[in-house]
Amino acid sequence: MSKIRVYELAKLLGRSNPELVELLKKMGVEIKTHMSSIDMETAPGVANEAPVQAANERKEKKEVKRSVPAAEVIVISPLETVGDIAKKLGKSPSEAVKALVKEGFMIPAGTIPDDDVLTVLCVAFNCEIKREEVSLPVAPVRPEMPAVKGDSEPAAPKAQKNVPADLKPRPPIVTVMGHVDHGKTTLLDFIRKTRVTEGEAGGITQHIGAYKVDCNGHDIVFLDTPGHEAFTAMRARGASVTDIAILVVAADDGVMPQTIEAMNHAKAAGVPIIVAINKIDKPDAKPERVRQQLSDYGLVPEEWGGDAIMVEVAAKTGVGIDSLLEMILLVAEMAELKASATADAEGIVVEANLDKGKGPVATIIVQQGTLKRGNIIATKTSWGKIRAMLDDTGRPIDAAGPSTPVEILGLESVPMPGETFGIIGSERLARDQVSSFAKKDQDLGRSRARMTLEELYEQMQSDEIPQLAIVLKCDVQGSLEAFHSTLMKMGTEEVGINIIHEGVGRISESDVTLASVSNAIIIGFNVRPDANAKKLSEQENVQIRLYRVIYDMQEDIKAALEGMLAPTLRENIVGQAEIRASFKIPKIGRIAGCFVQEGVIRRNAKARVVRDGIVVWDGSLSGLRHFKEDVREIASGNECGISFAGFQDFREGDVVEVYEILSEKKTLSI
Repeated sequence: MSKIRVYELAKLLGRSNPELVELLKKMGVEIKTHMSSIDMETAPGVANEAPVQAANERKEKKEVKRSVPAAEVIVISPLETVGDIAKKLGKSPSEAVKALVKEGFMIPAGTIPDDDVLTVLCVAFNCEIKREEVSLPVAPVRPEMPAVKGDSEPAAPKAQKNVPADLKPRPPIVTVMGHVDHGKTTLLDFIRKTRVTEGEAGGITQHIGAYKVDCNGHDIVFLDTPGHEAFTAMRARGASVTDIAILVVAADDGVMPQTIEAMNHAKAAGVPIIVAINKIDKPDAKPERVRQQLSDYGLVPEEWGGDAIMVEVAAKTGVGIDSLLEMILLVAEMAELKASATADAEGIVVEANLDKGKGPVATIIVQQGTLKRGNIIATKTSWGKIRAMLDDTGRPIDAAGPSTPVEILGLESVPMPGETFGIIGSERLARDQVSSFAKKDQDLGRSRARMTLEELYEQMQSDEIPQLAIVLKCDVQGSLEAFHSTLMKMGTEEVGINIIHEGVGRISESDVTLASVSNAIIIGFNVRPDANAKKLSEQENVQIRLYRVIYDMQEDIKAALEGMLAPTLRENIVGQAEIRASFKIPKIGRIAGCFVQEGVIRRNAKARVVRDGIVVWDGSLSGLRHFKEDVREIASGNECGISFAGFQDFREGDVVEVYEILSEKKTLSI
């Protein structure tokens, strides 16, 4: 073996990639990244000297750490972050981060430090840091929420399942996600055009929403889904089809809100993430800035000492695409993805539609076993005998093995994307099982029980240690940081707090879907759910708590954790109207010409003005007119004029919500 990749040598020596790269540079071996190849003949003794030199470095580093001067002693709790420690020392969080960066620790200020990080801070700021003896549990990144008894969703109907005995490596299934216009489609198009197996009918034509590409003799399956919302929607139906998520970030644009949302969805699913830093060929590209931004959200690059793989690519020219595909294969190899080709076939429905000429058509991916033409399969909502199977280039095939995407014909109805399927022995049995699942779903109802603050207390009484998962949405970044800090400090020995997603702006359907899948509640500060999100939350029984004062939220959560929820005031929406015109009346001011869309608008009631999902004003109505007459209330379907107490900065298109506060006593079943 004359040449070897750095990451291969690191694997042989039991070292991390960044550590070995740095060590080789010190030994005079020219190296750029862990993807580079080195000549073992021109670098004699690397395998022998590397462990010895690394041991010497660790010894020197340990000796330096032992000589920690201690002029000031501070005590920290287990949940305090680097930023919190810096404030106790009278320093800014940025100063603490800079001190850590100098020592090779590329971590953001919001990270909970380990012992090595604390040692660096002690040396940098001439202090001594001690931990409290009380041990508080830190919420894991992806906790498994406790199941509610009697609420398990029925699994997809399958025949008697054989235990696979001949497991063999299978191709990885990859989903590409990221912000709009960051190059997801361009990346997929380039890979598809250059890597589809030669000789296939149609060349580069893509016929279904999933396809195989070839990389040095190894197959990779790509899912061409609309994005992270579809990704999570499939999870909501019990699907776990993706093995690796590619997060595409434009080097000239940086991390955007949808980038963060896609990253959080992938983290919640427990899927490995590979970052593709795209558009590096642009003159204003700043890939290092992208790395810094992602590290602030917990994705620390390998070259900075983290474990996140980041590859620089240019989707239009193909620069770095080979390295990206190699990294996919490397992650897949480390994950040891295996399946049996002889077991009973089972898999997942990726998409489905009703074709006028073909009837119900479904794109599926086989996860286990071999699916053959003529097999009878069933999902939760559909069944049928496979009349034809087409591969991703439109060619008819007779059999499909593990990790193979195919389009099938012959189903009796259109199944739901994300449903699992299995082989059934006969048509009668398949029909009976689908009917049985339909009846069971009807009995249970479509809504599933979710975690609420009240149920949290009940779980505490049953000697369980629950994790309260939260989706946090605020109107501005400053409020988001304040809410995040407050919530994370409320974790106790009895319950952990885990914020699975946070962002600025209205509460969307994507937020509700993520909360539904993760068994979380949604907390909103000065924001409102849009109409679709509100409707979906009612269907999925996802609890949305809205606040205008941070102390109200703090008291609510604290009361829930202590099991002492006191009677609270509940908001009830009375009516909703849209502002369609503006009139100026002397001595009175501006009057909003409105059309009542829902409910009733009442004079002297409490009201708020919502613009693009953000609350811009909250107060009470000072006047209500129907043409020239003052009225007490206006029903839906009518026009009216509204004046607001102390507010005239409304615009056409704003929504007026009129509400009342109802006193409601909360009860707990103990």
